[in-house]
Amino acid sequence: MKGARTRKIGFQVFVSHSSPDTWVARQIAEHIKRCGAACFLDVADVDSGDDFDAKIRKAIRASREMVVLLTPWATTRPFVWLEVGAFWSSGKRIVAVLHGLSPKEVSTDERLPVVLKRIDLIQLNEIDNYFSQLRRRVSKWGASHA
Repeated sequence: MKGARTRKIGFQVFVSHSSPDTWVARQIAEHIKRCGAACFLDVADVDSGDDFDAKIRKAIRASREMVVLLTPWATTRPFVWLEVGAFWSSGKRIVAVLHGLSPKEVSTDERLPVVLKRIDLIQLNEIDNYFSQLRRRVSKWGASHA
């Protein structure tokens, strides 16, 4: 469309989660926004009638990193693994936040992707460390794109 405006997103974080974990995912998304980053969360950013798959693909392309909320429910959801795979294949940062799982359970579960066994996993109770690191990355990114 000639003359159409496109919204510049900036530093965006994609939050992947399973439906039973929506409340926790919303809290994480709010904290991400407080760090100065945009956040994609399907329940907030996909409207009724939208092409869900197309919105997810677009958000993955636009996002610089992913937070995947790993819970016992998330480990059984194929869509979570599709999203992780998309970020892995693009070489983007993947941050796995554990809630209801231990690092040992993740590392020994043969169903889980190897990529999650190679990254530093964080417990939900330690997520403030991630938010501090995210603030620094957003600040650095903003300074280089000013």
